[in-house]
Amino acid sequence: MNFKEEQKNKIAGIENILARFLPEAAGYQKIIMEAMEYSLMAGGKRLRPLLMWETFRMFGGTGAVIEPFMAALEMIHTYSLVHDDLPAMDNDEYRRGRKTTHVVYGEAMGILAGDALLNRAFETAASAFDIEGADARTVGRAMQILAAKAGVFGMIGGQVVDVESSGKKIDAEKLDFIYRLKTGALIECAMMIGATLAGARKTEVRAVESIASKVGEAFQIQDDILDVTSTTEVLGKPTHSDEKNEKTTYVTYKGLEASRAEVEHLSKEAVRQLRELNPPDSFLEELLLSLIHREK
Repeated sequence: MNFKEEQKNKIAGIENILARFLPEAAGYQKIIMEAMEYSLMAGGKRLRPLLMWETFRMFGGTGAVIEPFMAALEMIHTYSLVHDDLPAMDNDEYRRGRKTTHVVYGEAMGILAGDALLNRAFETAASAFDIEGADARTVGRAMQILAAKAGVFGMIGGQVVDVESSGKKIDAEKLDFIYRLKTGALIECAMMIGATLAGARKTEVRAVESIASKVGEAFQIQDDILDVTSTTEVLGKPTHSDEKNEKTTYVTYKGLEASRAEVEHLSKEAVRQLRELNPPDSFLEELLLSLIHREK
């Protein structure tokens, strides 16, 4: 089986896990459950749960304890996109090739759908305590990572500085801060939780965090490149959005060629560190390297 086929099969497995943890659309609040499903099941790369799963496997993890965390992290990532698309933020009408949540359900329901996904994420992650054979202390550590990386010292913190910096020239240090938190934090979260739930040592979890940080930065710079070079049809969302919102990006700061070179450098460095940590894992390596060549 080649990489693309294997990736497709793994993503299909993740889709099943996500659907399982969604609430049934019923009752007076049925509309919010429909909006949650619309947002979460819109497709996408499922990069974060995939990285979590593969890191868990790399450290010898087995069993279902990883599944609630895979779903929870994708819910958090999705809620951040739902809120990012709102008129008060990026005001985007398309995401993953279809209308954004607030366009379909209205701005109020867009806000509430994001809120509901965030809360459901922690309900879902907490259900791991009830899985037979799960170690409560390990699950607790994974919960701490999830909360920290999604909060004001993680993704939200990065988004705050990103929004605050719109229309302003920022230096390289602040741009790096935004990338490390806004995008990198949830990728770090994915791989750290995978390692933690598999029983990795603290030094190994820290090494995984370093690898994931590079992956996150490479991923965000590639996003900047595609915003300039791709089309709405290929990308599934509006292009030139950064320019519209007057955002400083790695591309505006360094130019296209330097940005492409940095994506390649970061991705290859992440793979080098991964090989030092564990015997080569061809799928995980190829997944990291595919970030260089992705077109959407």
